Amino acid sequence: MKISFLLHNAYGIGGTITTTFNLAQALADRHDVEIVSVLRHRERPNHTLDPRVALRPLVDLRQEKDHPLHQRPAKVFPVAEYRYHQYSELTDRRIGEALAATDAEVVIGTRPGLNVHLARQAPEHVLRVGQEHLTLDNHPPRLRTALRRAYRRLDVLTTVTEADAAAYRRKMRLPGVRVEALPNSVPDPALPAADGTAKVIVAAGRLVPVKRYDLLIEAFATVAAAHPDWQLRIYGKGEEHTRLRRLIERLGLSDNALLMGAAAPMEAEWVKGSIGATAANFEPFGMTIVEAMRCGLPVVSTDCPYGPAEIIEDGADGRLVPVGDRDALAAALLDLVRDDDLRRRMGRTALDNARRFGPVPVVEQAERLIEAAATARRTGRPPAPPEPARLRRALAGHGFAARDAAYAAASAARRTIRGGKR
Repeated sequence: MKISFLLHNAYGIGGTITTTFNLAQALADRHDVEIVSVLRHRERPNHTLDPRVALRPLVDLRQEKDHPLHQRPAKVFPVAEYRYHQYSELTDRRIGEALAATDAEVVIGTRPGLNVHLARQAPEHVLRVGQEHLTLDNHPPRLRTALRRAYRRLDVLTTVTEADAAAYRRKMRLPGVRVEALPNSVPDPALPAADGTAKVIVAAGRLVPVKRYDLLIEAFATVAAAHPDWQLRIYGKGEEHTRLRRLIERLGLSDNALLMGAAAPMEAEWVKGSIGATAANFEPFGMTIVEAMRCGLPVVSTDCPYGPAEIIEDGADGRLVPVGDRDALAAALLDLVRDDDLRRRMGRTALDNARRFGPVPVVEQAERLIEAAATARRTGRPPAPPEPARLRRALAGHGFAARDAAYAAASAARRTIRGGKR
């Protein structure tokens, strides 16, 4: 099967690019895979792309930034979409031409505006899969209206959390569209897992206000006061860098709290730590949480919408604390700093539980979704219902093996029901 991803800019940096590269690489084991990048602004991607995955840009900004059509506003890409100002009549035309000429059986859009292109312009033979990497509630009302109209033409819509999938089913009402949660995947670690002995707390991500690195630094000040031999290392770059540097200096943490800059890949940095941390107000998924856990780190996280609670089992492989609560965050970090046995035990559990986000289980789930949608289209039958929400909630926090067994049992039960035996 040939699978094509439609991506905003494969040459940039960001979570959607990372997870698209990860999924494309995993699918390339059994399929012909390409990434179509709408924009290109440099010679090579920042992230390493598997050589089995073809990469094809549509608009090269190095030569076409001043193209006359690129000076005219886009008409297909929705106006209310965050990236609208980067799209134009030229991108409309190139995306439409690429979709019309595609020889892929499946095309996967990776952001709302591109999902609209896919829904409106893909040929009839193409299976249309839209991905949501943010959340429905994060979109302005005008964009939700545009999506409700266009998304009815999709075959599948995936979200990165169960909570967001439920929101789409409840609020958007897309008849005939299979709406399922498909988590982001993280490649199998290449390095030995952290052993929990390093006196280092690691955080990573864009240095932007919503990530609340200021709160994390303030909470860490309590840790450093009691345990001055511990460090906080924050990896990433962004608009908050100067403000965070000043906060570190004001709190007298210059020797303990370090702004490390961006690092790619992050695996080599995660394994140098013993605890992962995030203090975000909002997290559509929580890619860095999974990355840390896959390297054997328990993660202390705010219990923010939507992702952390679907990744972390509180008290088993990490800790969840109220959003914005500096004291609770400091207390949770201190619990792990002070208790070597607890920290190492939770690290081992994190490593085990995070296997469900590895390439194999995520790709198998993606393939099942595609196959189910293809069957529904071929037979004219509506798509099978998703796993019951109550089952998925009950499974939250359980290990990979328990989830696998429960999903298998649920699938068998649905087959029995469809077969008329119950």
